[in-house]
Amino acid sequence: MERIWESRYPAGVDAHVDVRAFPSLRHMFEDSVARFPDNTAFISMGARLSYRRSRELAWNFGSWLQNVVKLPRGARVALMTPNLLTYPVALFGALSAGYVVVNCNPLYTSFELERQLQDSGAEALVVLENFAATAAKAIERTSVRAVAVARIGDLLGFPKGALANFVVKRVKRLIPPWEIPGAIPFMEALRLGARAPMQPPDLGPDDLAFLQYTGGTTGVPKGAELTHGSVIANIQQGYAWVRPFVEDGREVIVTPLPLYHIFALTVSCLLFMRIGAANLLIANPRDIKGMVKELARTKFTGISGVNTLFNALLKNEDFRRLDFSGMKISVAGGMALQKAVAEKWKAVTGRPLIEGYGLTECSPAALINPLDLRDFNGAAGLPMPHTDVSIRDDAGAEVAPGERGELCIKGPQLMRGYWNSPDETAEVFTSDGFLRTGDIATMDPQGFVHIVDRKKDMILVSGFNVYPGEIEDVVALHQGVEEVGAVGVADEQTGEAVKIVVVKRDEALCPDELVAHCRKYLVGYKIPRQIEFRGDLPKTNVGKILRRALREESAHPPPPPPPH
Repeated sequence: MERIWESRYPAGVDAHVDVRAFPSLRHMFEDSVARFPDNTAFISMGARLSYRRSRELAWNFGSWLQNVVKLPRGARVALMTPNLLTYPVALFGALSAGYVVVNCNPLYTSFELERQLQDSGAEALVVLENFAATAAKAIERTSVRAVAVARIGDLLGFPKGALANFVVKRVKRLIPPWEIPGAIPFMEALRLGARAPMQPPDLGPDDLAFLQYTGGTTGVPKGAELTHGSVIANIQQGYAWVRPFVEDGREVIVTPLPLYHIFALTVSCLLFMRIGAANLLIANPRDIKGMVKELARTKFTGISGVNTLFNALLKNEDFRRLDFSGMKISVAGGMALQKAVAEKWKAVTGRPLIEGYGLTECSPAALINPLDLRDFNGAAGLPMPHTDVSIRDDAGAEVAPGERGELCIKGPQLMRGYWNSPDETAEVFTSDGFLRTGDIATMDPQGFVHIVDRKKDMILVSGFNVYPGEIEDVVALHQGVEEVGAVGVADEQTGEAVKIVVVKRDEALCPDELVAHCRKYLVGYKIPRQIEFRGDLPKTNVGKILRRALREESAHPPPPPPPH
């Protein structure tokens, strides 16, 4: 497909960018430290880390992994913390020392965590103490041999850090009892690492940087292999897009989405680090009141998030009274942006809410609307620089302009493949190197892509991917379940929610019992919000459950029978 979209790029956005500007993320990090050594890099709970100090602490952590734990190059290091100062320190320490980062959701159950640690082969784990009890149950049957336990107050300084730790543990009692033999405090790991210099390995664009877990249309999540080169390419693409609208070293970006999510990691953290911005880390975005207090204390110039977060902020009276005069950029991703939310955002802030589109497999950004867009246009955006888009039918042929087809993407930001899943890797890539997204789209004459449907069965809950096969596997473990199908249904708060349709083996089985069962194995956003019992499920002639039929029936339930 001809790159018709390049003519619609905003003034100053170069369609031809150097996607290999740096050999690795370590080199890019070092470049930012050299250019902005005394600028604030990260803000958390009122504490600040400069670029120089972030590098010093990161190298101490990298040294601990190299010299104390003695991990071999390329070993997997799992991070299980929310947006606290410990996260970027551990992130850049592990990457700089030549290790592969495995991001883990702190709200995982021990079942989910164990599965991810086993699959990735992680040998070291950084976990916030609040979630150490979960980790203690999960690591016994994994390759993890070194654990650093962080605390809320780490790196906040005295007395703020000590007070935060006391309140979390003694007042709010948010730390369940745990025991992990050999685990050490994160701050102790930094102290031990400072005794010897870290030896930065010779990293290149083909070296693996992240195993970022996502999923396919069935089964459990898989690790997308994101190389240093693919992530840097996406950062450079984003840098070209935002540069006409920002000033290097002068921006403050709000990061409410968790950094273990690829959207926040690349778009908020790594991209804005590239321009020397300060990153305001929000540890708990579900606490809207607390988040708004943080925003009131900091003159921010940009914010990223998902539709549900922006909607929640707009409902908060104190947020609507904030000073938005310095805000330049608001970017929505992770899930579809609703027109009503976009229009209200502009009415309240005076700035448009810009929608983008991406996938973990794209590191993640593939499409984004122009930052000079004045009003919501309903499009997912234009293809980013150095990104090709092809819209194809089921036979793999490109459809005519304006017609529906599967959105396929090609560019230097694509993953290398799925870890240990060659069959699924082959299935998701076309013979000419395009990634099949599973989303049905159209392209208008200017090159704007509109997402109109979803081909694959994945459920999108507040920007988080939920895979029906994973839910079905867990529900099927219950002895009272004969068969189960999981689908997504519309939800005003989260965009979509999980619904399960169950055929009972035990007639006494009730919805509350199934919800309690699921809570043992699944993080909160994966728990079914709707449960329907039936005598049978729709199936193909070979016995495969027809999720699409279940989804359509759930969206358009039959009318109730007439009264007798």
